[in-house]
Amino acid sequence: LALLLAIGYRFDAYDLDYANRGVVHGAGYADRFAQLPAYTILTVAAILMAVGLFVTGFRKGFAFAGTTVAAWLLAAIVVGTVYPATVQQFQVQPSEFAKEQPYLKSNIDMTRRAFNLDSIQANPFPGDPEPQPGVVNRNPQTFSSIRLWDVTPLLSTYNQIQTIRLYYDFLNIDVDRYLIGGIYRQVMLSARELAPEKLANQAQTWQTQKLQFTHGYGLAMSAVDLVTAEGLPQLIVQDVPPTGDIPVTRPEIYYGESKASYVIVDTGATEFDYPQGNQNVSDTYAGTTGVQLNSIVKKVAFAVADQDPNLLLTSYLLPTSRILYNRNITDRLQMVAPFLYQDADPYLVVSGGHLYWMQDAYTTTDAYPYSTPYNGTFNYIRNSVKVVTDAYDGTIHLYVADPTDPLIQSYTQIFPTLFSPLSDMPPDLRLHIRYPEGMFLIQADVLRAYHMQDPQVFYNREDLWDMPQEIGPDGGNQLMQPYYVIMRLPGQDKEEFLLMLPFTPSGKTNMTAWLAAQSDGANYGKMIVYDYPKDTVIFGPQQVEARIDQDAGISQLLSLWNQQGSHVIRGNMLVLPIENSTLYVEPLYLQANQSQLPELKRVILATENRLVIGTTLAESLNLLYGNGAVSTDATVPALTATTNPTAPAVTPTTTPAAPNVAAGPSDVPTIALDAQTHFDKAQEALKTSDWATYGKEMQAVQDDLKKLNQVAH
Repeated sequence: LALLLAIGYRFDAYDLDYANRGVVHGAGYADRFAQLPAYTILTVAAILMAVGLFVTGFRKGFAFAGTTVAAWLLAAIVVGTVYPATVQQFQVQPSEFAKEQPYLKSNIDMTRRAFNLDSIQANPFPGDPEPQPGVVNRNPQTFSSIRLWDVTPLLSTYNQIQTIRLYYDFLNIDVDRYLIGGIYRQVMLSARELAPEKLANQAQTWQTQKLQFTHGYGLAMSAVDLVTAEGLPQLIVQDVPPTGDIPVTRPEIYYGESKASYVIVDTGATEFDYPQGNQNVSDTYAGTTGVQLNSIVKKVAFAVADQDPNLLLTSYLLPTSRILYNRNITDRLQMVAPFLYQDADPYLVVSGGHLYWMQDAYTTTDAYPYSTPYNGTFNYIRNSVKVVTDAYDGTIHLYVADPTDPLIQSYTQIFPTLFSPLSDMPPDLRLHIRYPEGMFLIQADVLRAYHMQDPQVFYNREDLWDMPQEIGPDGGNQLMQPYYVIMRLPGQDKEEFLLMLPFTPSGKTNMTAWLAAQSDGANYGKMIVYDYPKDTVIFGPQQVEARIDQDAGISQLLSLWNQQGSHVIRGNMLVLPIENSTLYVEPLYLQANQSQLPELKRVILATENRLVIGTTLAESLNLLYGNGAVSTDATVPALTATTNPTAPAVTPTTTPAAPNVAAGPSDVPTIALDAQTHFDKAQEALKTSDWATYGKEMQAVQDDLKKLNQVAH
């Protein structure tokens, strides 16, 4: 036992790489010059104790053994505990930075390496208060890809207009990009999954839930920037069976994100496929996955496991019947590779007419020397695996995305048939690989402190960053989340799919930097942080939100909308650095209190010095950059009628003519905003002595006031 204790002290010496005494995570001054020598002394003391105990077996009395044990105890207390604590208290703390500087440098370098921050390129960003003339024409793809839809209102809208039947459900919204009609488009999409618990009570039988209603069907997809005249998303793929610009030939979803339990396919019962008018279309599962229930042993096993005697009593089972279980894709991955840390956001991909789930998985450890743990857990992470799960048959493929990671190198040797190189992934699926939001959030959180590489600056916490806050859908403050955009980075030749997030200085609301991660082609995984000038104040999201609240016209509009049996949902603010300046975008949605159907009604745009609001993105751009600066075709290119005959028309750049009907109380917010818009245009015309436009706009203001007067009486 004493010899084992001596060996343990030697291992403890290596564990000093993970010590956390004082300001440094990893071995510090006291560990190096007090604790490490103490372990050497304790090792010798433990060996002498072992010798004393051994020799005592051949001698009378226990004096020698007692002496060695007492010596070890004294060393353990004085040398192993008191001495290192004394050095820390009286030598290190009075001159902490001077003593810890080299170890602090090691902590900075190793933490940056462990979280892959050392590969982030740092560039300055000018942060000009206003854009240069012609910025829209030079960046048409960036402006045409501005996201107007947020996850929360869009999910609610999908569930209102695209569930088709009560037993379908959209669980969340995914963000991706597709080439549609020759246009590189950012889209939002969601799988139409089965929700058998929403069947009418009389229909919730074992037969309907296990044998007939077995799978979800298809998806809904819309462009992030296109809106119908009614304020709804313009759908690219819709309905059942799916129609639209992207063909879907295998729309069935047997495996997905829902927590659905097992189902049995290829039985004597008719398997529901999708509704068609007043009739239902049936089909039979054609996959080979699942367990064939061709023996009484298998039936008993599943009946016992699920505590379901119906598996033994039903007369619908055939020798070819298969049971599909563990149908939640995250649960399946956990069973296949429990040693991988899963990203929390799988996303749906349409490829070759089939539906797939793509998911990111990470390798992690808490044993990276000198690296500070993230939230007290792992202190090393790599996005080493891309997971593809077939939504139809549940087949899982794991592709190695980072072959340089030593952990995945070990796992591929342990499980040689489990992993495939990324080059084996079908080319079309590779086009939908994106930088994972979970990994990005972890890196951004660590970067808040570890962008400071000078030990003195780091020690003083002189330049600590925070993630900014914005106003959430409920009107309260919330942390801004990373968001995907298609835009052209400063100095780059073309637009690409990015994930980005701005930063503010700790305790302040102005912006100090923004981080972008690239996702397309050979640039995948590259990260760039852009630093704003330190000598100027660049508005952060919270400051722009305050400017919106203080704007008389917008404030009046929000108050009116919130008093007419409806409420306003403020969308996520997007901070878009374009060329040398920054554009802020915030959509406004209106939702009736009795409805769950939010409609996009206004788009707010802002720069450092200007703030405008319009009924469409194009109108807001014209207000911000000057009338005629952008046209509908250049800014929000419509999908052609031939490629999407069922899609609603794109919202025009000007407000549609109102029908010739009497205005009612519900029209007050719209009339008031129209009056404000015409008044603003009149003021702009007045500045340039454009008397014709001024008179026209003031006449429109007068007409709106007459309408309001009619409503009041």
